[in-house]
Amino acid sequence: MNKELQLTMPLGDLTAYNNATQQIPILSADEEHELAVRLYEENDLKAAQKLVVSHLRFVAHIARSYSGYGLPEADLIQEGSIGLMKAVKRFNPYKGVRLVSFAVYWIRAEIHEFVLRNWRIVKIATTKAQRKLFFNLRSKKNRLAWFNQDEVESVAKDLGVTTKDVYEMESRLTGSDIGFDNQDDDDSDSLHPSPEAYLEDMSQEPSVNLEKQNHDDFENARLQNALVTLDERSQDIVRRRWLDENKSTLQELATEYSVSAERIRQLENNAIKKLRTAMA
Repeated sequence: MNKELQLTMPLGDLTAYNNATQQIPILSADEEHELAVRLYEENDLKAAQKLVVSHLRFVAHIARSYSGYGLPEADLIQEGSIGLMKAVKRFNPYKGVRLVSFAVYWIRAEIHEFVLRNWRIVKIATTKAQRKLFFNLRSKKNRLAWFNQDEVESVAKDLGVTTKDVYEMESRLTGSDIGFDNQDDDDSDSLHPSPEAYLEDMSQEPSVNLEKQNHDDFENARLQNALVTLDERSQDIVRRRWLDENKSTLQELATEYSVSAERIRQLENNAIKKLRTAMA
């Protein structure tokens, strides 16, 4: 079995995967052009596969540059590989550029989206300026240490953003995620209670309970009024399928009414549509 086919299988070990990609021969300019033309002109999927596989080492190299975000390298490589496949699909061999130069944008774009989706529970970079800061501020801080006003203005000028954007992103990057609800762990830090601890428990408030009871009674009355608009068989099907504690199966009702289970399902769906219209 050749190396190209081996790479389509789960290797399990990241080191083995990287070693395998390093052994795939790099395409010459002529080989790459020939394969790209076959894909572009004839939609040759085997040519597309060879183009993708021959550039997987490049994806792994880019993915390693994002290791500082605490995300699994295998996941970064996977996302980068998706970007590579998108680039191969869109590559025009007649533009006079190598695939690797064209693909770098798509690879980084997919990895960027993955990092932003997973680095924090709450998205910290939603605007174009914030995304630019997110991926550049860390390197700037390594060089400038903690920001003062002059450094903030320097970073803002270098990246083409406002000083407000810099301060906001620095605050987001230095913050940490916290669970909303209380932790059951006895070792949890009591000096930093969860947000839930600041909310007043209103579940036992008499007015809340009364309001809930009135709402339940009102909705139940609406349902009963809607049910009487159905024929007896439809009422029986809805009650036994949805309202009874021990619910009947489609087959049980089908046997009782001497019809198919599919017919019972149709009657049930039609009855529910009528109920929704009556309660609208």
